[in-house]
Amino acid sequence: MMEEGTARASRTADMVAYQDGAVVSRSVLKGATGNVTLFAFDAGQELSEHTAPYDALVQVLDGEAEITIAGEPHRLRGGDLIVMPANRPHAVRAVARFKMMLTMIRS
Repeated sequence: MMEEGTARASRTADMVAYQDGAVVSRSVLKGATGNVTLFAFDAGQELSEHTAPYDALVQVLDGEAEITIAGEPHRLRGGDLIVMPANRPHAVRAVARFKMMLTMIRS
């Protein structure tokens, strides 16, 4: 996580590394109004269906994922983004290795 009050440029996709057979996460920012977390998924890895009380924005940085929201699958590749609305069930699956940035807004 970046230290409060510091400014540093970084290449987003390089801030989290792939690990065989795993999902890796790294917190970038965390605050009272929201947080930003980077994820790296190995191929076939997933986050099972769950809900969150806040809207979340997913930006795929690299690779390919399937994100299912309220039963509707969405195929995303590097450069794509999708909003996951609050209180709607969603799941994430790596079609191929992929990295994403998750921005959760608490409101």
